[in-house]
Amino acid sequence: MKSQTVKEILAAALLAVVISAPTAIGALRAQAPQNPGGFPDLIGMLKATPGVLGVDAAQTMSGKQVIFAWFENKKAVLGWYYSDGHMALMRQFGAGPARPGGPLAGVPDDGRPVLAIASVTLAGTPPANAADLKAVPQIAIELYAPLPGGLAVGGRFAPSTVRVPGMIEMPASQSAAGQ
Repeated sequence: MKSQTVKEILAAALLAVVISAPTAIGALRAQAPQNPGGFPDLIGMLKATPGVLGVDAAQTMSGKQVIFAWFENKKAVLGWYYSDGHMALMRQFGAGPARPGGPLAGVPDDGRPVLAIASVTLAGTPPANAADLKAVPQIAIELYAPLPGGLAVGGRFAPSTVRVPGMIEMPASQSAAGQ
């Protein structure tokens, strides 16, 4: 693809995001439950955890409620895992089967950042305890690490403190000025 075409695609994508962002944010806020049934503020708890680089939340087109939490490294993820808030949630909703070797046993301790994505699909009102989990047909907690490369124009989805080798970053004004 020619650089002019790439610039035009990036500009169109940026324009679409800027135009639709206020509507999307308003819709998410209107749909987001405000501490239903005394459910704890997960985002606030995550943000208060040492080693958390950033937290964001979204709703997908398929209806999943998603929390993205970027951790400095494996040690920080384990700090969250063993935190009082997370342990209380595990007791309240049931911890599930024990993982052989303990939590994050297969995750290398190489100092790289970790992205945890927690997603849930609700079939009714948000659960207040383990007995209400029938209202949750899908729940997942997935872990990812950044791969080298990528492009960011005018900012990134991940916090700027997340180190990504080979990431090309430039301000949005630079892409428009190069035409």
